[in-house]
Amino acid sequence: MNMFKKSGRLLTALLGTALLAGVFAGCGGGNTAEQSDTVKIGANFEMTGNVANYGNASLEGLKLAVKEANEAGGVNGKKLELVQVDNKSEASEAVNAATKLISEDNVKVIVGPAVTANVIAESQVATDNQIPVLAPDATSPAVTVEDGKVKEFIFRSCFIDPQQGSVMAKFAADNLKAKTAVVYIDNSSDYSKSLGQVFKERFEVAGGKVVMTEAFLQKDQDFKAALTKIKTANADVIFVPAYYEEVGKIVKQARELGITAPILGTDGWDDVKVADIAGADALNNTFFSTHYSDKDESVKGFIDAFTKEYNHAPNVFAALGYDAGKLLVDALKRAGGDDPVKIKDAIAATKDLQVGTGVITMDEHHNPIKQAVILENKGGDRVMVAKIMPE
Repeated sequence: MNMFKKSGRLLTALLGTALLAGVFAGCGGGNTAEQSDTVKIGANFEMTGNVANYGNASLEGLKLAVKEANEAGGVNGKKLELVQVDNKSEASEAVNAATKLISEDNVKVIVGPAVTANVIAESQVATDNQIPVLAPDATSPAVTVEDGKVKEFIFRSCFIDPQQGSVMAKFAADNLKAKTAVVYIDNSSDYSKSLGQVFKERFEVAGGKVVMTEAFLQKDQDFKAALTKIKTANADVIFVPAYYEEVGKIVKQARELGITAPILGTDGWDDVKVADIAGADALNNTFFSTHYSDKDESVKGFIDAFTKEYNHAPNVFAALGYDAGKLLVDALKRAGGDDPVKIKDAIAATKDLQVGTGVITMDEHHNPIKQAVILENKGGDRVMVAKIMPE
């Protein structure tokens, strides 16, 4: 997922990256050859802070994939060693975590962070030291492509924002027969703004019209003034591409104001806390795009293994962490060793790989080609209503 941080923090992160990258480039960074019976994998995740739900779930999925690989005998005769660092849900701390993993722990590859801003913050120091990064959850195109150029060492295992925005616009127009829409975005989130723009473009290409765009800020509590304006638009659907905490409050307050229109969202909705905050009744007639459905038989093996390991069902971020782990294990096997450049090349060459949520092929922009699913919140349950492959 993508999450925007305050400009001061991001500037600090980027300045720190530039300085540290120069230091590490001079000392060889993470490419120092060592004789070892393990391959060190860095896990740079949000274990505390305001998106810790995402980071911890992703880490659980990754740990399961690593455990399965080790129990099967390891990779190329070596065990996988996971080195975990908490980035505290901060871009500057994500840089510090990557720095530690490369300079002190000598990892050969980094998985994480979960959210876009934190992945982007770490990407320069990782690239300068030729350490591949595999982002399980970060959906912004800017994670892997900057100024039209693919970042050589940065990859992801989830689909990207334009796919989600396009999928939800298509679903609104084709499945819900919507002609008008309101877009309600988090103006402090690149994730939300990007999705809102793509939805508007694709919905209008499909013959619909976005009649109003409103905005809120992360950590807002009262949305009723904007929702009152939105109600006057009387649109067929309302698109809210945002994170679970604000989404739950928006849906709850919208229903309290008498808004009955379908409310649509994206994978930032995919957390049980949405139902805790909004209530099951308020969530009726809402739909969101995500990466898999627990009702899909093709992912049952992963769900059963995860539930056995942790005594609770996985959420989508756990599934994406597991996908990243499976993709990495496969790449390590094909790399034939733990050289980071060879690992990078193997990740880029991934084709028709079965992972927890389906099948992945890596495209030329380091994004996986994979399907999205649409879930409907209905009667306290989540029902899969569509599977849509990217066009």
